[in-house]
Amino acid sequence: MRKVKIILKVLPLLFVFGVLHYVLPQHDIARVTSTDVIRQDFTTFNRMFYAQADSGSAEYSTRDIRFIYTERQKTFLLGFIPRDARGVMVYRNEDTGWIWPPYFKFDSSDLQAEAAAAVSVTGGEQWVVITHYGWRNKFFSIYPNAVGVRRIAGPDVRIIPWFNIFFFIFLIAAYFFIRAMWRQFRERSVDPLIEDAGDLWDKVDGHADAAKERASGFFGRIGAWLATWRKKK
Repeated sequence: MRKVKIILKVLPLLFVFGVLHYVLPQHDIARVTSTDVIRQDFTTFNRMFYAQADSGSAEYSTRDIRFIYTERQKTFLLGFIPRDARGVMVYRNEDTGWIWPPYFKFDSSDLQAEAAAAVSVTGGEQWVVITHYGWRNKFFSIYPNAVGVRRIAGPDVRIIPWFNIFFFIFLIAAYFFIRAMWRQFRERSVDPLIEDAGDLWDKVDGHADAAKERASGFFGRIGAWLATWRKKK
C-alpha cells in the first residue's frame, strides 16, 4: 500500500516535468548544414506533436513541413549545462499561431530564410543559437520546433536560459504563496468547521449515552418488579 501511495505521488510530478520539458524553450548552439521542405504524413500518435498549419493555410492530414538540418553541441538540463560533444539534430519549422504552446509564432517562412542564409560548411563554420521546444524521437518521426535562429561568434559562447530561470523562480514563489494562502484558509474556515462538527458529534453521542442510561434504568426497574412476582409464585 505504501508503494502505491508513492507511485501516485510520483506520477503527477513526472507528468508535470514532462510537460515542462516539452514546452519550455531550449537553446542549442549549432551549425546549420542545410534546409529542406518535405511532404509529411501524420499518424494517430505523432499528430499531437506537430503544430497547426501555417497561418492562412488549410489544415489537412498531410502537408509540407519545413526542416532545418544542423550539427549541434549537446547539453544537459534544458540547455543549462553544455557538454563536450556534438551530434546532428533536425528541427521542424512550423507556426504555432494562437494555439498551444503559446509561442505565437507566425514567421516560419522568414525563419526558414534566416536558417538558409546561415548554412555553412566544415572549415568555414557559422554558428547560431537555435531556440526551440519539443522532443526528437526517430522511431515516431517527432522533431523539435525551431522558434528562433540567431548568429553568434563561435561555439564557445555561453547561453544563459533567462526565461527558464525566471520561470522556475516564479513557479517556486507561486507554490509557497498558494501554500500560505491555503494554510490561512484552512485555519480560518476549514478547521473551525471541523471543530464544530466534532463538538456536535460529541453532543449527539452524549445524548445517545444518556438515552441508553435512561432506557437501561427503566427496563432494569421492570425486570426487578417481574423478579418479585417470580419469587412470590
